[in-house]
Amino acid sequence: MAPVRRRAQRTPAPRPYRFAVAALRPPLALVTSQDWSGQEHLPASGGFIVAVNHLSEIDPFTVAHFLVDHGYPPMFLAKSSLFDIPVLGRALRPLGQVPVYRNTRRAGESLAEAEAAVQEGKCVVIMPEGTLTREPSLWPMRGRTGVGRLALATRAPVIPVGQWGPQQLLAPYARRPTNLFRQPTMRVKAGPAVDLSDLYGRAAERAAMASASDRVMHAVVAQVAALRGEEPPAQLFERGSGS
Repeated sequence: MAPVRRRAQRTPAPRPYRFAVAALRPPLALVTSQDWSGQEHLPASGGFIVAVNHLSEIDPFTVAHFLVDHGYPPMFLAKSSLFDIPVLGRALRPLGQVPVYRNTRRAGESLAEAEAAVQEGKCVVIMPEGTLTREPSLWPMRGRTGVGRLALATRAPVIPVGQWGPQQLLAPYARRPTNLFRQPTMRVKAGPAVDLSDLYGRAAERAAMASASDRVMHAVVAQVAALRGEEPPAQLFERGSGS
């Protein structure tokens, strides 16, 4: 496969971010191959939201690799526990990443910070499932309402992104790579922005947030299905159901 022609960064990245990209891109390129598609759907200007499925603990690296290669240094909404890890935690804040404090009084802080970032013209990445998928065949689950809330509050484009391949390098819930010499292909596909315009006037309603989140997740499922070449389940998997 021909190498990706990297674009100049559309959004300026802080120096620690540029250092991290320079340090991580070579090893990622060494242990994986890349199959990027749909990048024409990434907005040419203005802030936007990327919603992506969650397969493996290395997903953020794969998605960041895709976005940085096309000129969009992303800001992730990351679970707050990652910021408690000594080395990683100290690195995340300078990289512009935002902790998500679920089920606490601080839960709204991360969305407020993400909303401000979108308004500033940044690319904000959210994994609406909130955790690694528990669907037995690794299809995306129903998302939490945070992505709908953020989308309706900002009215920014929401780009659904599917990925398939990270789980071949690091299986769900695994702590060590499966096989560093297999060089699995990281497949990432972006789709057209999800139309949520009919819900904008109901931004404060939880039902509208849930409806927006479901639309986004169905669009993400469509991208994953295209990558897998398979028919997805008719219904979004509910967390807590099945095994």
